[in-house]
Amino acid sequence: MIEKHPKRVAVVGAGISGVTSAAHLLKQGLEVTLFERSGIEGGVWHFDERPALEPPYPNETPSRGDYETRPESASLTPPAEVGDQQEDIEIAHAPPGPCYAGLKNNVSTRMMRTSLQAWPEGTPDFVSQSVLEEYVQTIAKVHGVSAIAHYNTRVEQVRKLGTEWLVRTTTLQKAPATLGGSRLVENRWLFDAVVVASGHYHMPRVPDIPGLGEWKQAWPNRVWHSKGYRNPRIFKDQNVLLIGAGVSSVDIAKESIPYAKHVYQSSRGGAFDLPSSFLPENATRVGGVKEFRLNTTQDVESSASQPIPGTVVLTDGQELTDIHSVVLCTGYITSYPFLSHLHADTKSVDEADEFVLVTREGEMVHNLHKDIFYIEDPSLAFVGAPYHIATFSLFDFQAQVVARVLGGKGLLPSKEQMRGEYQERVKTKGLGRTFHSLRGLGEEQTYVAGLVQWMNESAAELGIEDKMQGHTAEWHQADVDRQELIRLIRGIPDPK
Repeated sequence: MIEKHPKRVAVVGAGISGVTSAAHLLKQGLEVTLFERSGIEGGVWHFDERPALEPPYPNETPSRGDYETRPESASLTPPAEVGDQQEDIEIAHAPPGPCYAGLKNNVSTRMMRTSLQAWPEGTPDFVSQSVLEEYVQTIAKVHGVSAIAHYNTRVEQVRKLGTEWLVRTTTLQKAPATLGGSRLVENRWLFDAVVVASGHYHMPRVPDIPGLGEWKQAWPNRVWHSKGYRNPRIFKDQNVLLIGAGVSSVDIAKESIPYAKHVYQSSRGGAFDLPSSFLPENATRVGGVKEFRLNTTQDVESSASQPIPGTVVLTDGQELTDIHSVVLCTGYITSYPFLSHLHADTKSVDEADEFVLVTREGEMVHNLHKDIFYIEDPSLAFVGAPYHIATFSLFDFQAQVVARVLGGKGLLPSKEQMRGEYQERVKTKGLGRTFHSLRGLGEEQTYVAGLVQWMNESAAELGIEDKMQGHTAEWHQADVDRQELIRLIRGIPDPK
């Protein structure tokens, strides 16, 4: 149980999960402070043509995150390794996200509508990232979130001190060189509760494939993670190898085909790989990558017109040559570098105790009640953990639950009850990424209905008339339409 009724709440992140969390917390009358490391709301839907710096090869240690947390009382001037250019300083402080110019939603806007804001009249089901970004920003402005947000402010540490949470931040105060240049200002804050809404798509997963690091070192501009993808024109007349067969890989393949000479997509046959039928006609699905071999004796100019002098060996024995670019569409690692003391980088998912949040695989968040409240201390909450859902609306439901509980309108079960329910879910869903997946037929509806029932039973017990509403009829119709579209795309016979 939460030890005392919280008043001061910190929210980390200004994507859809952070903005909806802050908006609902404000509606409950709480004192809210939101921290966003970039200069704008929007999260993964904000397009920044500048890519983030590339991660190490390999990159598989979850607590590292996508930035190096600054030690306490660090210098107020940017470190030497950042560089002297303002742009370099900004990118190091707030690495840009994975949004690319042609990004669109793959779930209908009818299913993504939140309880806080309607879409502009006439909004189609599928829209560009700019429409989605503007929607998030509209919620922030209309519901007072922008007014309580600290932009260009990165959270370095979150730690419990007695009954309060210490949040340490660094703010990038921008200034031209003529005025002394930019500087970092450290602040320490105390809160009664913290809501982590920093999203999934920050820390690129770079697998330890034999030879990959050597390829990256020799050809750093030709081997990179899909987080840095912005425009398909860079692949003009190239043979491109995409490693991974998820959504980003398929999107890049579709966009690149008009420009590339040929696109190969490598798939290990993972549980979340999309069918090869999703690829454009001129792309080729191949097996998993066993190793990269580099021909160090071949002298080739480093221009984009020449292929990398080496061979990609696949698990089925096939070999690929004349590859110009390798893009790692290998996903992201669950990471909260500001909560590094709750990471266990050396423990496997099966070795997680009741305190750890993230183990070495970086595929799930452990010890959360309903994918939201940290069981050991529910004054630490998470919004945005589930996968394979209508993100905007589901995160809005989670945000409502957090706001109701912290605002005194929702009741938490005992720690023993939460622990028991969590262990039952582990038995049902298993550990790993599938734990947060709600892609099964009806799973998302069941999850949301459970949240609504929980909050409304609490309201009845507390004598509160303010009832939480679940999915709308429009949402359910949009879901029916979506299932029919998936059936048609995959060539599944009509059950009728």
